[in-house]
Amino acid sequence: SARLPVRPRVHIVLGSGLSPLANGVKDPTMIPFEGIPGMPPTTVASHAGRFVAGTLEGVPVLVQAGRYHLYEGHSADTVAAPVRLGRAVGARVLVVTNAAGGIGSGLGPGSLVLIRDHLNLQGASPLTGPVRLGEERFPDMTEAYDPELRREARSVAEALSLELGEGVYAGLPGPSFETPAEIEMLARFGADLVGMSTVPEVIAARAAGSRCLGVSLVSNLAAGRSLRPLSHHEVMEVAQEAGARLERLIRGVLGRLAEAG
Repeated sequence: SARLPVRPRVHIVLGSGLSPLANGVKDPTMIPFEGIPGMPPTTVASHAGRFVAGTLEGVPVLVQAGRYHLYEGHSADTVAAPVRLGRAVGARVLVVTNAAGGIGSGLGPGSLVLIRDHLNLQGASPLTGPVRLGEERFPDMTEAYDPELRREARSVAEALSLELGEGVYAGLPGPSFETPAEIEMLARFGADLVGMSTVPEVIAARAAGSRCLGVSLVSNLAAGRSLRPLSHHEVMEVAQEAGARLERLIRGVLGRLAEAG
């Protein structure tokens, strides 16, 4: 934390293709993951793997460009390590973003969707093992995604004329895309979105008492919802095209937090 220019108030995690927001941080201090003891580099091309500390919309932030995934061979503990680091240096609000497959009706490529709740189908939890200092063993996940922050996000979206849906995110381990049968199962479970991240980060954040806001950018229709084969290239293309709208939403929410003090 001695290397950070400010004590961050908000930790923002940027998913696949969404890293450009990090370029807008004022007076940035950049720290690669591998520059921090115990943190490995990322292995996914679309995840830069660095922290950018500074300010956005007048709010001290720690922006995380890229993340770890279970499918890279990491444990859930490692996947959650950046979030725990953000909490340790002062962040009490976690904003997580991701590129997700659209399952719910009307959630086509380019849609922005608030995460209302999630399904942990990854077969892992960052809370497994000894209880970490500052965390609780059995955190209440009833409102894992903070209702007040969601209300602010909806208000910002309305003010900016941005369409913003809301739904349940299903976290699977990956790295293969899901089969049509698996997507049908998820739909029956109540999932609107599907992806391979986010869930361990939010669990760790809630165990430490942080408030969480999650936003998915729908990068593709899930398997069986489209005649097109799924590809990571499509994920990146859509994320790059729609990323500017997501940036406006996040900046708007930060502005509201700055006003609230």
